[in-house]
Amino acid sequence: MAVNLKGRSFLTLMDFTPEEIRYMLDLAHDLKSKKRAGINNRVLEGKNIVLLFEKTSTRTRCAFEVAAMDEGAGVTFLDSGSSQMGKKESMEDTAKVLGRFYDGIEYRGFDQEVVEGLAKYAGVPVWNGLTDVDHPTQILADLMTIEEHCAKPLNRVKVVFSGDIRNNMSYAWMYGCAKMGMHYVAYGPEELMAELDQDVIAKVQEVAKETGATIEVSSDPKSIVGADVIYADVWASMGEEAEIPERVRLLTPFKVTEELMASTGNPDCLFMHCLPSFHDFETKMAQSQKELGYDIREVTDEVFRSKNSVVFDEAENRMHTIKAVIVATIA
Repeated sequence: MAVNLKGRSFLTLMDFTPEEIRYMLDLAHDLKSKKRAGINNRVLEGKNIVLLFEKTSTRTRCAFEVAAMDEGAGVTFLDSGSSQMGKKESMEDTAKVLGRFYDGIEYRGFDQEVVEGLAKYAGVPVWNGLTDVDHPTQILADLMTIEEHCAKPLNRVKVVFSGDIRNNMSYAWMYGCAKMGMHYVAYGPEELMAELDQDVIAKVQEVAKETGATIEVSSDPKSIVGADVIYADVWASMGEEAEIPERVRLLTPFKVTEELMASTGNPDCLFMHCLPSFHDFETKMAQSQKELGYDIREVTDEVFRSKNSVVFDEAENRMHTIKAVIVATIA
């Protein structure tokens, strides 16, 4: 069956069929090969996109800018200080204006309702660069990276997310694994399980019935045995310093160490991370918290720099998968 995503927004992987996700992954692999060969088809010549950033990022901004410009599109970047959205102009009005100027809109911020509202009113494709409950462009890049490093097909891959199982990456992984028929384990403190969004759990379990996926939530170390991927994310971001003591207490048992990697029983188990990562004390935040007596590293430096770590391949693949999303929806 032919897949045509032109004009579609990319808000969550839950909006797409496994076949459509497969199409975007195949397109990303092809575009990466072409870039490596110095081939850019410039299929976005004459197109323009705008990036709306209410939340900062290195990889997301750079990935969208390079991906679009590789294929000939113009790019405008607007951060919270450059846009009037939500301050002097409503989100609806902003969407309608930007939809007259641009062929596509990327949003990175906090509320999922904002990116959904932009898509409702803009009249052009809107792409989710991250919200508090989802990060679909990251999962697409992660799936691509797994395919590059793991001999198994995706529907035989087991992914274990170790840490704060309530965060947007954990939910995003639930969506991706459910859609692609994968085995997912949210591995974290039992105390956090009651805080999981039960509507999300119900939705992914319903999808899993159709795709053959397995979605688990566990605090049992035995649940990580056989993992093909151990995934981590930061425990705290800037502005959340007050929560660090409690998070360190809860999450330290789930820090990704060499011992945790070995306990999978799989010597080829990949370590993956969406970045940025606290894996050493070479950042102001990690150093300042160390001085206060808190080790906020979610992964040890030994694992982060090990041969099993593919974190920088993931980072590069953000560009290729984002390019695939842009090309598929507006070219």
